[in-house]
Amino acid sequence: MSTFIKGLEGVVVAQSQLSYIDGQAGQLIYRGYHIHDLATHSSFEEVAYLLWNGRLPTRAELDDLKHQLALNRQLPNGLLAILRSFPTTAAPMAALRTAVSAAAMFDPEAEDVSLEASRRKAIRLTAQIPTIVAAYERLRRGEEPILPREDLDQAANYLYMQTGQVPDPENARALDRYFILLADHGMNASTFAARVTTGTLADMHSAITSAIATLKGPLHGGANQKAMEMLLEIGQPDKVDDYIKRALAEKRRIMGFGHRVYKTEDPRATVLRRMSKELCEKMGATKWYEISRRIEELVTTEKKIYPNVDFYSASVLYVLGIPVDLFTPMFACSRIVGWTAHVLEQLADNRLIRPRAEYVGPKDLTYVPIDERG
Repeated sequence: MSTFIKGLEGVVVAQSQLSYIDGQAGQLIYRGYHIHDLATHSSFEEVAYLLWNGRLPTRAELDDLKHQLALNRQLPNGLLAILRSFPTTAAPMAALRTAVSAAAMFDPEAEDVSLEASRRKAIRLTAQIPTIVAAYERLRRGEEPILPREDLDQAANYLYMQTGQVPDPENARALDRYFILLADHGMNASTFAARVTTGTLADMHSAITSAIATLKGPLHGGANQKAMEMLLEIGQPDKVDDYIKRALAEKRRIMGFGHRVYKTEDPRATVLRRMSKELCEKMGATKWYEISRRIEELVTTEKKIYPNVDFYSASVLYVLGIPVDLFTPMFACSRIVGWTAHVLEQLADNRLIRPRAEYVGPKDLTYVPIDERG
């Protein structure tokens, strides 16, 4: 019997060329490129190409990918009808999970698990998920969905579909950088779920549905929403100290802090902290950055743990006008490229993922007929 490790912490379950995390040094690398360089110089579409193809694109290749994404953003009428049937009280992540599952029924290659078809489905899903999120947001407010535009990139197009207004270029670039930062992150829970599903040779939509269902949990993707709810509950910078000290005394979890892998600062948090400061100042909402910064000072001093990607992404998304309960769907709008890249990698060298469990229950019990049981 192999050694039992709760939560599979530190267990290597696959070999991957997609992203590398150095938890001690606080580094995140996509296909050899450091995340800080990509967040500064690249675009989400370019990062998608990199993760799917193993190299940065030429100008022609990037233009072609942008064109393919633009062509595939609009939802089939049948899928839009399904979205319209959802109760307006449904959690957005539940709506996204169900819509992605339903999207398979309208995909002409739904059951084709070949690498070639799966690559095309990766593009379609990456294009469609932001449209699904924006459409459901408008439908639950009693408004009609806005058709996507072909002349806007992924981030700008999402903001346009949510509001009907072409976004400020700086705001669109901020969301684009957020998408870059969250595009992949090793063998996290949702990625592992996608690879387990793919290992059975289930289709791409099934794998991504598994990933979205996993991301929905507050210990994974849902932490960004919980972090913003904490900021809103605190409300003002001068209330931070009492709130955090009381929370720590009561041993409550401070959402957005700590990470299973990083033993120093999450490199994505480094970028997002700066983005939060710049955006909050620009939007006249500096209190959210001030509250966040003071929380970080108290928690890192008292608990010796650092903010993760969820903490500062909360204030970034909030000042961009993203509703709080859409924070985790926005995570999915980014991570879809990482999930699909892992699906492609799993398919390229597949073996059914079948770990064992250590049985710790009773053995050799004697069966007692039901009429003789006390």
